[in-house]
Amino acid sequence: MRRTPPFILLFLIPVAVLAGLVWLDSAFGFAGRGRDYVIRLDLPPPAGEVGLPPIEGPLDPSRPLVVIDAGHGGFDPGAGSERVREKDVTLALARALRDRLIEGGGVRVALTRGDDKFLVLEERAGIARRLKADLFISIHADAAPTDEARGGTVYVLSERGSNQTAALLAEKENRANVINGVQLSRQSGDVSSILVDLAQRETLAQSEDFAALILREGRGEMRFRESAIQSAAFIVLKSADLPSVLFEAGYITNPEDATWLKSGEGRDAFSKSVANAIRVYFARHQPG
Repeated sequence: MRRTPPFILLFLIPVAVLAGLVWLDSAFGFAGRGRDYVIRLDLPPPAGEVGLPPIEGPLDPSRPLVVIDAGHGGFDPGAGSERVREKDVTLALARALRDRLIEGGGVRVALTRGDDKFLVLEERAGIARRLKADLFISIHADAAPTDEARGGTVYVLSERGSNQTAALLAEKENRANVINGVQLSRQSGDVSSILVDLAQRETLAQSEDFAALILREGRGEMRFRESAIQSAAFIVLKSADLPSVLFEAGYITNPEDATWLKSGEGRDAFSKSVANAIRVYFARHQPG
């Protein structure tokens, strides 16, 4: 019987070990082989590269255009739980408002997102600017440590919040741009200049007028936690030349508010009030 030379064994043993590892990898899926426990996130494109949504309503380009932003979306669910998620509530409210405006005629409408997708905060207002919108409204649903807080709140931009609650809310909403500590949006050395530009009196005055109209038209239709306009440094409102408001339509952590926000009655009251506010606003501030 012939014996295998030692030098051949030195060659065959590593080959056998490698073959065994390949078999184990294919059979049991080591990390990196695309198994369920490997998490992958589809990060959004850089700000400014997102596609523009369709404009609905009259074909006449001279008609005023409002851009409606449904807060959160995609892998960012916002506040709430699997039963009631902010991203679903805001999208339903945005669609209801769009449908109400289109049904009434005379106003063009675009949604920053018409489905469950993620947008960087700057992209949302960026869409409105690129479409040359005349008005921008971002819709959200608030959350609180207890279920006692209830009612909607309307915000306009301010570098300093109108109160501590407003400042904390802006900080929380602005974190939607950060995942695992990574800033998804492009920042530049012009941030300070942007904050200065945002103080332009005419744009802020128009934003406050629109916010006041929402409070007026919603009286008796919706419940408001704050009866006055609030202000905070929301990134989504930082457009120097675009009147903008952020509407926290209610507290998703309050059972009554959550039920109302999800209901047809709630969507109807919300869309009626805000659509009326939009029409009165455009009657006062004819684009041009």
